[in-house]
Amino acid sequence: MDSPRPISQIKQDLDSFVGSRIRLKANRGRNRIIEREGVLESTYPNIFIIKINERKVERRISYSYADVLTETVELFVYDDDEEIKIMSGHK
Repeated sequence: MDSPRPISQIKQDLDSFVGSRIRLKANRGRNRIIEREGVLESTYPNIFIIKINERKVERRISYSYADVLTETVELFVYDDDEEIKIMSGHK
């Protein structure tokens, strides 16, 4: 079994993808899973911000690094139109 990554390592990894186009898959509980595409706008000590354009409306959503650690949120980055999973709570 893989050991969990420290939150500081998750933040450090996300810092390198600021400004990149990403896809987010979030488990909101009770079988509610949302998938959105956007841009990783910024990272802060406890949260990261994703900018999403939906129906001509610009929104920002924030998640904590603990959400990634517990695998409530999965992040994928686009590299030359190919999708690569970048964040998981385990090594």
